Amino acid sequence: QVQLVESGGGLVQAGGSLRLSCAASGRTFSSYNMGWFRQAPGKEREFVAAISWTGGHTYNADSVKGRFAISRDSAKNTVYLQMNSLKPEDTAVYYCAATSVFSTKPGQYDYWGQGTQVTVSS
Repeated sequence: QVQLVESGGGLVQAGGSLRLSCAASGRTFSSYNMGWFRQAPGKEREFVAAISWTGGHTYNADSVKGRFAISRDSAKNTVYLQMNSLKPEDTAVYYCAATSVFSTKPGQYDYWGQGTQVTVSS
């Protein structure tokens, strides 16, 4: 199994920035495509961003394009989500996930972290 642990969440004012980190265990991290998802109370889990196993291809949801950026550092077994110009509607629990295929669908991801809370205040 791959174990994923998110960190970096917290409380931030609207317009501020936050960087989430996802640390992966195991020796096969670089073989997986990685994604970030979020889930707010009463809503389904929503795709945020994905990055290929090589790091050469990324895809962002329309709601975060121009504001969020996903990246990875294979040497550190870590994937990041840089979040800028945060809005109150970005408030959610953010989850890191790993999959063998490049996907925006949560059902295609094999491993999940425990989540980290991001709260954006007005």
